[in-house]
Amino acid sequence: MQKGNIGVTTENIFPIIKKFLYSDHEIFLRELVSNAVDATQKLKTLASIGEFKGELGDLAVHVELGKETITISDRGIGLTAEEIEKYINQIAFSGANDFLEKYKNDANAIIGHFGLGFYSAFMVAKKVEIVTKSYKEGAQAVKWTCDGSPAFTLENVEKESRGSDIILYIDDDCKEFLEESRISGLLKKYCSFLPVPIAFGKKKEWKDGKQVETAEDNIINETTPLWTRKPSELSDEDYKSFYSKLYPMSDEPLFWIHLNVDYPFHLTGILYFPKIKSNIELNKNKIQLYCNQVYVTDSVEGIVPDFLTLLHGVIDSPDIPLNVSRSYLQSDSNVKKISTYITKKVSDRLQTIFKNDRKQFEEKWNDLKIFINYGMLTQEDFYEKAQKFALFTDTDNKHYTFEEYQTLIKDNQTDKDGNLIYLYASDKDEQYSYIDNATAKGYNVLLMNGQLDVAVVSMLEQKFEKSRFTRVDSDVIDNLIVKEDVHKEVLEADKQDAIIGAFKSQLPAMEKVEFNVMTQSLGENASPVIITQSEYMRRMKEMANIQAGMSFYGEMPDMFNLILNADHKLIKQVLADEENACSDSISPIQKELNEINSSRNALQDKHKGKKAEDIPTNEKEELNNLDKKWNELKKQKETIFAQYANDNKVIRQLIDLALLQNNMLKGEALNKFVKRSIELI
Repeated sequence: MQKGNIGVTTENIFPIIKKFLYSDHEIFLRELVSNAVDATQKLKTLASIGEFKGELGDLAVHVELGKETITISDRGIGLTAEEIEKYINQIAFSGANDFLEKYKNDANAIIGHFGLGFYSAFMVAKKVEIVTKSYKEGAQAVKWTCDGSPAFTLENVEKESRGSDIILYIDDDCKEFLEESRISGLLKKYCSFLPVPIAFGKKKEWKDGKQVETAEDNIINETTPLWTRKPSELSDEDYKSFYSKLYPMSDEPLFWIHLNVDYPFHLTGILYFPKIKSNIELNKNKIQLYCNQVYVTDSVEGIVPDFLTLLHGVIDSPDIPLNVSRSYLQSDSNVKKISTYITKKVSDRLQTIFKNDRKQFEEKWNDLKIFINYGMLTQEDFYEKAQKFALFTDTDNKHYTFEEYQTLIKDNQTDKDGNLIYLYASDKDEQYSYIDNATAKGYNVLLMNGQLDVAVVSMLEQKFEKSRFTRVDSDVIDNLIVKEDVHKEVLEADKQDAIIGAFKSQLPAMEKVEFNVMTQSLGENASPVIITQSEYMRRMKEMANIQAGMSFYGEMPDMFNLILNADHKLIKQVLADEENACSDSISPIQKELNEINSSRNALQDKHKGKKAEDIPTNEKEELNNLDKKWNELKKQKETIFAQYANDNKVIRQLIDLALLQNNMLKGEALNKFVKRSIELI
């Protein structure tokens, strides 16, 4: 028996392995099963080039649970005592590297490092044994034992067949790994598609109302998964079936891309376009990354651009560099090349579907839209390609490319300054009357109701020349696309004060909502009262919800305009009634206001061109007193208009109708409106 110390540069590598070298304890199983697969693949390679002439026999890797142990057994190339010394006791060496150098033209199927990966066993085991016999003729089987210190023993033993058994004596704080369900879950996660059969226990069947084991091995993996096969051999059903295996609870995918590239890097895989219902973040990181069929991670941000993390599926590449635990991507030029390649393949595939089957593309647009919009927002080179197949959808559910839509609206929706105005709605039902007014004028209205559309609108305004996007409820119809300068007097100042004062006094108090009341001349057939919302402020508030750093806008109140149509007979009637009811009270106040105004103007003219310190104190005080008196009288006027409005059911009814039309009438106010409506009828 040989005894010795493992050749390591640190005093004791095992605490480092337990704490720092590996990101997650559970990956010990992946490393050890992968090593067993490596050893098996090496034997197959040797057999294929004639260096191993014996019978291959059953090459399955077996994982077995004991009371205190986990054993991983293979019938691969095995190890001699010298190889254990080199690959196990001298941690710095790697068996796979030597092997690859010797057989670099035939060893495409070899993965991983034999050696360092093996030491992940000590994350969960207090003692590890290797019982191994080399494939070489006349080889002596040996047993290596180590208890987690640098000391080891190596002795000759009897072993019938070639290959290796790795026996882990599980540590007290890792007993969870002795549970069948835990190991079954890990094998399913990491080993489902390994290229060599992995057997875990025996198949079970129902007998006399309970599950019993059969004599047949329970093979947990599929050795030739879909991405390793030729697309010409596969049907749509094969792709859909594979997708449902990867994502059992998901809807059927929209379509997919089969990746297969040999130069300048190796990459295979299948990427699926899923149906994304709402939250982007919930749909990210569903791509599984493999290295020669060994599962590595589903955090693929480093390999694919951010927007492509919305895709689902599998990428497999031996050229993606990984650290010792195969868990984290390192920065590498290959990764950048792979990312660019995948972006190009995705945009080419979308372009092909659009050109060859536009009808199918349009039918799936609602599901594709969030993915394509996300790509255009985050990846400039994707925008360049996507602008040819990205679609606008109008309120009649017709689809247009950007270029087609520009042609459709340029004659009728260009304003007096030559800007092309894109009208859009975010809710067909809530904004129905505004859409109706716009379409009655011959305008086309887009439906932009996706969760990224507010950001897309801002992006397209920067991309399109002399173009502006305006929501249909952001102004009255004549102001949405101004074709010519129109200066039309609405009402005299005192009449404006009267009608605005009356309506303003009856507006309900709403949390974080402010109204600006104004009069406009909109024609006698337009609505008497219209509510609009400033495009700029509304858009800033919406952007604040999805973009960090804009929370300032999110805290501001919603700003609405309540526009009184001075041409409508109901507004004219309210104004006439108000003048009759209030003129006796208002006349003396107005007379006094005019006198104060006249005195103020005279004083201000006198002070023109003078510095503040040159104005006599008594004149400053006089001006202050005039201002105070003016404000008091103005409040008196507002009180008289409010008292009149309190008794005028038409004013409140018109306000409530406008609020109702904008889904802003709720609770007690809605209840009062219903009762008042019944009374008026």
